[in-house]
Amino acid sequence: MPKFSFVIPCYRSENTITTVVEEIKSEMAAKRPGDSYEIVLVNDCSPDGVWDVIEKLAETENNVIGINLAKNFGQHSALLAGYGKCSGEYVVSLDDDGQAPLDALNDLIAKMEEGYDVVYAYYHEIKQNLFRRFGSWMAGMMGKFMLDPPKDMKGSSFYIARGFVIKEMCKYKNAYPYLVGLVLRVTRKIAWVETNHRSRLEGTSGYSFARLLGLWLNGFTAFSVKPLRVSTFLGMFFAVLGFIYAIVIVVQKCLGIIGVAGWSSIIALMLIIGGCVLVMLGLIGEYVGRIYICINDSPQYVIKEIAGSLPKENSH
Repeated sequence: MPKFSFVIPCYRSENTITTVVEEIKSEMAAKRPGDSYEIVLVNDCSPDGVWDVIEKLAETENNVIGINLAKNFGQHSALLAGYGKCSGEYVVSLDDDGQAPLDALNDLIAKMEEGYDVVYAYYHEIKQNLFRRFGSWMAGMMGKFMLDPPKDMKGSSFYIARGFVIKEMCKYKNAYPYLVGLVLRVTRKIAWVETNHRSRLEGTSGYSFARLLGLWLNGFTAFSVKPLRVSTFLGMFFAVLGFIYAIVIVVQKCLGIIGVAGWSSIIALMLIIGGCVLVMLGLIGEYVGRIYICINDSPQYVIKEIAGSLPKENSH
């Protein structure tokens, strides 16, 4: 029987994480009573009292492991911190807000046993606010353009992966992880299962616009050079356009048909081209800055303390 590891990043969830843990226990006892499992809870330096709750769970449950990060590193880094300490052949990732439909876990497992390495839950109707749905849509569009995923690939934060995929993902040590990119570096045998998305138990999403922008930049800069290629083609386009326009001016001059200079059109063109140049310079600067930070070994995460007993192979 395979061992399961449930990895949950925790942020502002002191009132919900116990409910999520209890649901995992109930689902495993009812549907997979012969399988062993562990629950790894990662506190991403939450400002509420979720770490106190995690410590109590780790004291009372022998299969609960708590990881306390030294500062807020973000959801993807928190998941990687949990992945580094889990020991299951199957690793299940989910959020701490109760939205993941754990009753569909067997459907994900059945799909993976068809020969897939990673299986995502896919929600036909996402129960999030408009801003968060827009962020998810943008992340999906960015992923399709930058990462070349399998055709029609659909995903969410609730998914199951084989242990070897997780181990390979953990080899990535840079400070800007993007989990979909890491998954696609390891395998293309990815599937998805449609399930129902639940409403949050309480509160709202912790993703602000700045956090979403940072996540998109991770996907842009860590796993693709396509933005740089776009800037190259855009530069070539404006260069050819300028050359053609110069030829038109010379021809008009020779024919004596040049009229009064169009200052407004010239200014507009300068602003468009100047704006494009500044955007591309900023993008190049983002690449260079992130390279510099990675060269200086900026940590992906820092573990402050651990509650509960780790398996021997992951106790270092």
